[in-house]
Amino acid sequence: MFRSRWLIAARSAVFALWACAVLGCAALRPSADAAAPAADGEHVLRIEPPSVEPHAAEKVVDPLEEVLQRATKAIEPSNHRDWAPDMARLAHAELDGRLVTVHNIRNCDYRTADDYDVRYYDKTFDLDELESVDFIVVPFLASPGLAHVMVSFGFEGEQYVGLSVEIRREKGERYMPLYGVLRQFELIYVIGDERDLIKQCTDVHLNGVYVYRSKLTPEEARAMFVDVLRRANRLANRPEFYNTFTNNCTTNIVRHVNALGTRKLPYNYQVVFPGHFDELLYEKGLIPSDVSLAQARLRARVNRLAYLHGDSPDYSAKIRQ
Repeated sequence: MFRSRWLIAARSAVFALWACAVLGCAALRPSADAAAPAADGEHVLRIEPPSVEPHAAEKVVDPLEEVLQRATKAIEPSNHRDWAPDMARLAHAELDGRLVTVHNIRNCDYRTADDYDVRYYDKTFDLDELESVDFIVVPFLASPGLAHVMVSFGFEGEQYVGLSVEIRREKGERYMPLYGVLRQFELIYVIGDERDLIKQCTDVHLNGVYVYRSKLTPEEARAMFVDVLRRANRLANRPEFYNTFTNNCTTNIVRHVNALGTRKLPYNYQVVFPGHFDELLYEKGLIPSDVSLAQARLRARVNRLAYLHGDSPDYSAKIRQ
């Protein structure tokens, strides 16, 4: 009993010291690498082949050793850990003229958060066929002021590919906001099939999903897609830590929008509390404002159609009817 209480106290003390150090130094600003926009007209995607990712050591059981292990982990981000199967591969892309081949597009079939079939595929997209960008807002059921934010790129023929910026979970790992401040999670750009990204939210986590067609032009959509792939390529070679406040799903999407040079989204409370992110998009004219925001939300909610057409081969088209 005494040893258990001592370990808990030690762990709490270490976490408190980390929090003071990190929160005292962290600034709410994008990293220089993440914020750097592409040069005008630049579509060059460069990437070295991702390194082979060996399994990490066996899971540590002793709580104090786990604290010390996490202290070591916080020194440097890595692409070489014992990842959860649906986080094992990193997306990356190659450009050949106007054709972009995206590798490791995820298409997992989730029955529960821990029970799923893992699938990946490669696909070649024609940039000239990219027509639209949709913003996807997923408010958390228990805390509607918080949300997960994704984007989806639409190509001719109702073809869609989505981006979900997440923590890259190790086996058995769960998200905790405090760990996200203490540099305990790497960042991953999951480029995935919409059936994977959206069904996981509607069917597994039982959250509302709102898909908003943006007012970005096809030219802006192409520039944003290339900027997303450039960042995915960088992460495949140079990992970064996720940060609960400064390097998360919403802040990265804001950076991609702002990198266009034609739109400007502020870093305000609607970004810190992304359950209000659709308000920001509405106010800045990035989504249609011909109706009230409440009506726009009703129109954007896709849960009923997602349940009805979960197994449909044209899932993405059906949820947008």
